[in-house]
Amino acid sequence: MKKRPQKARSHSRRAEYVLRLYVSRSTLRSKLAVENIKRVCEEHLKGRYDLEVIDIYRRANLARDEQIVAVPTLIKRLPIPLQRLVGDMSDLNKVLFGLDLRTKRDAHH
Repeated sequence: MKKRPQKARSHSRRAEYVLRLYVSRSTLRSKLAVENIKRVCEEHLKGRYDLEVIDIYRRANLARDEQIVAVPTLIKRLPIPLQRLVGDMSDLNKVLFGLDLRTKRDAHH
């Protein structure tokens, strides 16, 4: 039986934000990224997101198709434009800006 990737689904029928977080097994940096992005999603996108956490060792084909060169990497597939964020997602302003939830001007305040 194939193990499906871990998903954190919003309650809405159609998610406005479709996110994929590529991680490396259970490294501390990857664990931090998962915790941080889940917190950001619950605080800023509650009910409007679909987050899929993908272990690059279990799903190497997906990582290759997405051209993942560093982990953890978050890909915002929707809404467009597609965005990539690399790191443990601890810089809230950078994450919010990357998800188009904050403008550069807002990030400085």
